[in-house]
Amino acid sequence: MGSQGVQEMGNLRIGIIGGGQMGTALVKGMLRSDVTVPDMITVADIAKPARERLAAETGVHTTEDNRRALDGAEVLIIALKPQVMEEALRPLAGHLTAAQTALSLMAGVTTAKLEALLVSGGPAVHVVRAMPNTPALVGEGIAALCRGRHATDDDMDRAERILAAVGRVVRVEEWQMDAVTGLSGSGPGYVYTVIEALADGGVKMGLPKSLALALAAQTVLGAAKMVLETGEHPAVLRDRVTSPGGTTIAGLHAMEAHGLRNALISGVEAAAKRAKELGG
Repeated sequence: MGSQGVQEMGNLRIGIIGGGQMGTALVKGMLRSDVTVPDMITVADIAKPARERLAAETGVHTTEDNRRALDGAEVLIIALKPQVMEEALRPLAGHLTAAQTALSLMAGVTTAKLEALLVSGGPAVHVVRAMPNTPALVGEGIAALCRGRHATDDDMDRAERILAAVGRVVRVEEWQMDAVTGLSGSGPGYVYTVIEALADGGVKMGLPKSLALALAAQTVLGAAKMVLETGEHPAVLRDRVTSPGGTTIAGLHAMEAHGLRNALISGVEAAAKRAKELGG
């Protein structure tokens, strides 16, 4: 969707079910990016402290009633854990109109399953499924989108506009979504572990912990930006810093001997399989 299309859409009326980390990140991102204004957002959450925090920090409307989040919303964002989906959403069944977009952020839950849960004799439900990740909290997330059976181009554009407020957006086929979950959805957890391990290596070799963490985190950030901004393959960039007989090749050899690549590949695989189980 081009910037002209974004400008022409105007403020969106948004309902959000789930005021946790991702719901909060989207609220703040949408307000920063002028996707909408506080008076046009209603967040439903069963936890009173979450509602009070969101209202105080952002000025949005809050409620414990999921139906109130749906009323009048152009987009209903579902930011729940899959395990509580049926209990939370069953009261909404049959109440979504054909003019409303249901944007699901739930890991593993297929668009078909959500459509079946929400339709209940009402009109066809326009579902868009997304998998964002937690760097959305600092505006550096990435989200993958796919469309449900009844979703239109307008539904996809609405969803992309919302998620673009907190990072990059890509569009994929639904069969790819579990792999996306295993890679980028769960990926921040892997990267935090890598940063911590790199910092621990620095500490082992004599650096203060705070300095080691700063060096490790900035190194990961800088390397990631090199991949994204140069368009070069990571192997090409790696080869440029790997001198014959040098320090980098010595470090890489030691890491390969301890199974670094196998561990990361296996982690993505295990997380993708778990995502499929959660949606089961």
